[in-house]
Amino acid sequence: MESTNMSYLNPKTVILIGIPGLVHVQFWIGFPFFGLCLVSLLGNIFLLIIIPMERSLHQPMYIFLAVLAATDLGLCVAIAPKMLAIFWFDSCSMAFDACLTQLFFIHALQGMESGILLAMAFDRYVAICNPLRHTSILTPFFLGQSVLMVAIRAAVLVGILPILLKRLQRFQSVVIVHSYCEHMAVVKLAAEDVHINKSYGLFVAFAILGFDMIFVFISYILIFQAVFHLPQKEARLKAFNTCTAHIFVFLEFYILAFFSFFSHRFGHVSPYVHILLSTIYLLVPPALNPIVYGVKTKEIRMRVEQICTLRPDTQK
Repeated sequence: MESTNMSYLNPKTVILIGIPGLVHVQFWIGFPFFGLCLVSLLGNIFLLIIIPMERSLHQPMYIFLAVLAATDLGLCVAIAPKMLAIFWFDSCSMAFDACLTQLFFIHALQGMESGILLAMAFDRYVAICNPLRHTSILTPFFLGQSVLMVAIRAAVLVGILPILLKRLQRFQSVVIVHSYCEHMAVVKLAAEDVHINKSYGLFVAFAILGFDMIFVFISYILIFQAVFHLPQKEARLKAFNTCTAHIFVFLEFYILAFFSFFSHRFGHVSPYVHILLSTIYLLVPPALNPIVYGVKTKEIRMRVEQICTLRPDTQK
């Protein structure tokens, strides 16, 4: 790495400082984040064990939930080890290429999570608005195609971000004011024109998060119209109850996502507030998702109790 007039030419390493303004207490901040990671790992591993085991869960909603659990596991693995190493062991340096790799996986997995939430909303729309065709529309082939398209979309759109960053050669600093390699945090290091990077980053955010959020909202508008037209109150409550877990997961994901996104680009919040919120955005949904679906789904609750108490399977 060469330094010229206080700029860095083709840096090989970067420094992640963690949470600015809270460096003196981030050792202790690491423990609740570690707790979130532990809950996320255990909860999502349970889902990935239970859903294939339980025949009654071999339905489109729970197949999408299994993919969501795998995505959440990937997010946790992508962010937690380095972040906790920074907090607990002051291991702040990171190879630039490794930083770009982490950036790709974090943002690609975020994009996948958003796409799976859209697929789950479509499943609820078909199940409530067109129940007689639910099994004929959401076939195993359709489910596989949906997951594949979500993964390809995220990988292709997000994959261009590190390529654009790699073409930059001159940086004004190698110190990333963050606890993980986030796109805009890396872009801000550059000492060159980064309009393309910023514009494309916005495009990716709106092409994935914005697109998905709009169509999830449309799905639920149609769902609520269908629910409110049901003649019996019990039928309306039953139909609405099938959506509550997904609505909660959807709201927590998108509210945190957009607050984090816009505060980083257009807001004037303190850096430590933004970094805490963006880290919470990455770690809280993976921890809450299995809890929400575990509480709402009797079969998952029973299987968790069975695994935890080491009781044999009594189901035929």
